[in-house]
Amino acid sequence: MSERSERVTSTDGQPGHAAGEGSVDSATEVFVAHRNLLFTVAYEMLGSAADAEDVLQETWLRWVGVDLATVRDQRAYLVRITTRQALTRLRTLGRRKETYVGQWLPEPLLTAPDVAEDVELADHVSMAMLLVLETLTPTERAVFVLRDVFDFPYGEIAEAVGKTPAAVRQIAHRARSHVAARRPRDVVSSAETRAALEAFQRAVETGDVQNLVDVLAPDVVLLSDAGGLKQALPRPVVGARKVARLLSRGLAWVRAEADLSFEPVQVNGRPGLIVRINGETDTVMAARVENGLITGLYFVRNPEKLTRIEQATPLSR
Repeated sequence: MSERSERVTSTDGQPGHAAGEGSVDSATEVFVAHRNLLFTVAYEMLGSAADAEDVLQETWLRWVGVDLATVRDQRAYLVRITTRQALTRLRTLGRRKETYVGQWLPEPLLTAPDVAEDVELADHVSMAMLLVLETLTPTERAVFVLRDVFDFPYGEIAEAVGKTPAAVRQIAHRARSHVAARRPRDVVSSAETRAALEAFQRAVETGDVQNLVDVLAPDVVLLSDAGGLKQALPRPVVGARKVARLLSRGLAWVRAEADLSFEPVQVNGRPGLIVRINGETDTVMAARVENGLITGLYFVRNPEKLTRIEQATPLSR
């Protein structure tokens, strides 16, 4: 749909009029009430908190110009604007990632305990799932997020992505099959992930390579993202022994030169670690755990992606 059609249609089918100054307070109240939901939608579509915030700003600029009296469902309408803006931004991000230096990982978020308590939400915002969503087309990603995460009706999703409901059903089926083939087979509890990370932390703190190997799956994959601003691995490292040796040597070198510490935190709804060097945040680490073993390690070192890691970001459905 065009930007013009994004204006609301009133209950009698006529276009709504721009909101006057007197209704700005009401628009603000509604927007604030749904802000966490809108941010979560945008973040899941983009994998970037900074870009999600820009999308929310664009959503607000459009929202404040509509006549609230003509909006039947304010939540659905706001999500529709957010989705359209996120789709535009997502296509731009795709071009930007083509020139990104090194491996690209989603921007990690420090999250509150309530996110972890919503098991389904925690699963969908996990680093592992966001990487799976990266393999979808922009429209597939939008449809999957709105349907499988937020349970929006096909008709509302069709309005948001500019497709027919029948087409949206087909896209949803295709996206769901694609994700199912790549996501972990079972939803892992926070307790299981925490236990694996505690064993991982003990092993790296003591430098015990064998204990580190024991907590890693044989086909574990290590990814690191520094955006060319810090040292990082140019390619994924695969295999328990390769990953264990690399981490043991690298951390031993750091420990010899500086004060190294690990802080257990909630990253994207799952247990994770903040790695600090001389008290400064250096790396945020998230993990994918299956059957008690770590199958994926995600190290984000790009300082531009660590600006939100000292304070929890509220997410909601």
